[in-house]
Amino acid sequence: MAALNAGWNRVFAVLGRVSMYRLALLCLGLLAAIALLLSAADLAGPTPVEILATAAVLVVVCGVVDAASQRLLHLPWRVESSLITAGVLLFILRPGIGPVALAGVAIAAAVASASKYLLAWRGRHVFNPAAVGATVLTLISSITGLYELGGSSWWIGSPLFGPIVLLLGVALVWRTEKLRVIALFWVVAIVVGIVAVGVQYAQQGVAMDAWTLLVQQLWSSPVLFLGAFVLSEPLTLPPRRWQQLIVAAVVGVLVGWAPLFGTFPVGLGQERAVLVGNLLAFAFAVRAAVRLVFEARTQLTPTVRELRFRASRGFTFAAGQFLELDVPHRHPDARGTRREFSIVSAPEDLPGVRIAFRDGGGPQSSFKKALAAVAPGDALAVTGVWGDFVLPRQSSAPLLLVAAGIGVTPFVSQLRHLALVGQQRDIVLVYVASQAAELAFRADLEQAGVRVIVFTRDEPVDLAENWFWARGARLDAETLRRAVPDIAARHAYASGPAGLLADLAPTLQQARSLTTDAFSGY
Repeated sequence: MAALNAGWNRVFAVLGRVSMYRLALLCLGLLAAIALLLSAADLAGPTPVEILATAAVLVVVCGVVDAASQRLLHLPWRVESSLITAGVLLFILRPGIGPVALAGVAIAAAVASASKYLLAWRGRHVFNPAAVGATVLTLISSITGLYELGGSSWWIGSPLFGPIVLLLGVALVWRTEKLRVIALFWVVAIVVGIVAVGVQYAQQGVAMDAWTLLVQQLWSSPVLFLGAFVLSEPLTLPPRRWQQLIVAAVVGVLVGWAPLFGTFPVGLGQERAVLVGNLLAFAFAVRAAVRLVFEARTQLTPTVRELRFRASRGFTFAAGQFLELDVPHRHPDARGTRREFSIVSAPEDLPGVRIAFRDGGGPQSSFKKALAAVAPGDALAVTGVWGDFVLPRQSSAPLLLVAAGIGVTPFVSQLRHLALVGQQRDIVLVYVASQAAELAFRADLEQAGVRVIVFTRDEPVDLAENWFWARGARLDAETLRRAVPDIAARHAYASGPAGLLADLAPTLQQARSLTTDAFSGY
């Protein structure tokens, strides 16, 4: 388990160098290039001309509708969102070259992009846009009988694409930390699909072994692509993992079973099942777009800056969760215009909201430059609040909190929350920083009154009574074991760079439980 945890965090550290949206776009672009090569070799259903023509229409229509809608609503144009929607639709719809077929593609693209703004609740779209577009086109074709318009075909579901989709899909959901959720969907959808198809074959008197059915469901169905590139969309998933797992299981059952309603010619499968899952996710947490009005920035340490905001309507969170902040700017780099930040303030501080980030100098990302240019009074959009990095409800459970650098931020929120509600817990905080001057949020942590063990090269001055310096020792698995000898009796929470969490995994794994929050940088 320690080796698995270490490997998990090392892979996440590599994938974290690219934003989840840019990685999704890169994966879709690579799939499109591979599809063209296979098509040119007569190994894929659509011809190269059909793929290129369909892709061109999707990109143009999605881009135009998104740009027009966002300009009308005074929103910044998110070109990556348009391209991702077009890329997903490319593999869901049936590619064509004729005028009627391309008209159908244009309808699906326009509906998909428009749904982001029309089927929305307080600024947040409720349904996956690509699933909406494909569903509407399929229904139009079925009801009117104009099957030349096309519809959903999921031509990506073939043995040639299967291994490639699995590899790219695992990389994407690993980056979004949804691997367990999507893996559950894959398992449920495949198992239910095997049972459903097996029953159909048995009713027809056709013998089919389980292995053949497994191969069909795994490589010749849209399950892999649907899970990795459609169901995994963060904006249409609920905030907590247990809620996400329920949604994944429900959608998996519906995709594998695909029931028909009476004599209606369209079954409830694939993208329609995703829409049902989106509704369930919306019911779990009625999401609302939140805008944070920037108030001030503070230089806490030589490299740590704190930003203070005032939240608008409906902003709620649990101590330890993170938000995703959108800072639109021209010419964004590979990390895109959105970043995840642990919330520093406690829920009791609302409507005040604090976040922090490390700015160590040197080459800066386009996001950091844009964030540095935000002026007091400017409003920024929060695209979501997520996370299961929350303390256990049982107040008697002894805890170990391990924070490295800016990884202390979720613990500041948790400890401040406990102090404000007057709850006492047995907590040991191990705080790692490059030097004493980099110990941020000392006032908040001292107010919490918990035992703090500080790992810095130089000795901090004026330490509180329950703070202890590790005398310049470097934190590794062995020193952590010596610093917290009763680690086996504690529930461990670790937050910081993925590489350090991987190094500490052998010792952290000895705790009663382990919850990690890996930071990939900003």
